[in-house]
Amino acid sequence: MGAVTGTTLLLYALIAVIALVVLIAKFKLNPFITLVVVSVLLGFAVGMPMGDIVKSFEAGVGGTLGHIALVIGLGTMLGKMMAESGGAERIARTLIDFFGEKNVHWAMVTIAFIVGLPVFFEVGFVLLVPIAFNVAKRTGTSMVLVGIPMVAGLSVVHGLIPPHPAALLAVTAYGADIGKTILYALIVGIPTAIIAGPLFARLMDRYVKLPDVNPLAAQFTEDESKGTHELPGFGITIFTILLPVALMLIGSWADLLTAPKTFANDFLKLIGNSVMALLIAALVSFYTFGKARGFNRENILKFTNECVAPTAIIVLVVGAGGGFGRVLRDSGISNAIVDVATGAHVSVLLLGWLVAVLIRIATGSATVAMTTAAGIVAPIAASVPGTRPELLVLTTGAGSLILSHVNDGGFWLVKEYFNMTVAQTFKTWSVCETIISVVALLLTLALATVV
Repeated sequence: MGAVTGTTLLLYALIAVIALVVLIAKFKLNPFITLVVVSVLLGFAVGMPMGDIVKSFEAGVGGTLGHIALVIGLGTMLGKMMAESGGAERIARTLIDFFGEKNVHWAMVTIAFIVGLPVFFEVGFVLLVPIAFNVAKRTGTSMVLVGIPMVAGLSVVHGLIPPHPAALLAVTAYGADIGKTILYALIVGIPTAIIAGPLFARLMDRYVKLPDVNPLAAQFTEDESKGTHELPGFGITIFTILLPVALMLIGSWADLLTAPKTFANDFLKLIGNSVMALLIAALVSFYTFGKARGFNRENILKFTNECVAPTAIIVLVVGAGGGFGRVLRDSGISNAIVDVATGAHVSVLLLGWLVAVLIRIATGSATVAMTTAAGIVAPIAASVPGTRPELLVLTTGAGSLILSHVNDGGFWLVKEYFNMTVAQTFKTWSVCETIISVVALLLTLALATVV
């Protein structure tokens, strides 16, 4: 704990966040460098031991990138193979044909909701972003109209619906029934995704205009000057893209399918790990999108090398966001925020939401917010008779999604891939997340009066 305590800690945290936004948005400083500098200055200001400041930041970067760097790398390779083979184009055409060109925002929220079920937000994002680029290009629509419904669908399932790891942890902490939790989560989640996704995107599309050229989109869309080679079938494309999703589902069901601590159980959990599932899918794509489409090893090597370079700055920025979040935690700021929440005398359902909201704003991680809040609120909930644990999972999950900002890796993923400014990312992504949080809370409270 630093030398500074209480309200002063919260004030310093607020100043740090405002400084980040102003330096990156107004003065156009490099986001990675800015996050490093502000994190170090914040640690210094709140009285963290000087030897611990950089260590804390490094631990946050390492903790974030250990998972996300691998996910972005493998997911981008899979996306590149899908784009080069015409697989992304095939899915885009099929979705447009089915939903119609005027309803592409409905198409994107639907596919995101399905793909997002067993995967982390970042995994779903890198799997779907090539499809979003292709849909936007084919229909001549903005990434605001196509991309926001996609991230809304992914975010809702990330925060509310088991078998998502954070939701699953909250189910365990609160002693909730998983079947009921999934049922209630779908009742709350589907209308929430519709409001924060297609409806909100349709509104924001009028006000947020993105540049005509997106450098990242170019590598994920078909180059029409190459001539039109035959596209892969819809079936094989969907099989390849949903393979990691299926493997992760199998991994999460390992204990139901096999006896724990056996070779088969360990093996299912191994292939169900998100990194392994993406690795397997990437290897499969080298055949289904590579060899089977007439590409040789040199072509495949060229594609996989090409696609990783543009993601380097994204990986650095996402990691630095994690480092900033860790400094907030290690300096005692996160604890000060939690104290404010638990000091407020409110209903248990609202308390679950409030604690998760404050941890999310402080740390930037929905997973950390949900798991930490569940740990704090579970003992309180256990002592209050009549608490519905399944609904408590939903309010905690809803709180964990609010106001994604500069200390959240997801914020930078959306900003960089959609080619937005910081201000545009706040107007679209941050507001979308806040709508999800508030609408899901209100729907859960309404559900509490019925069930």
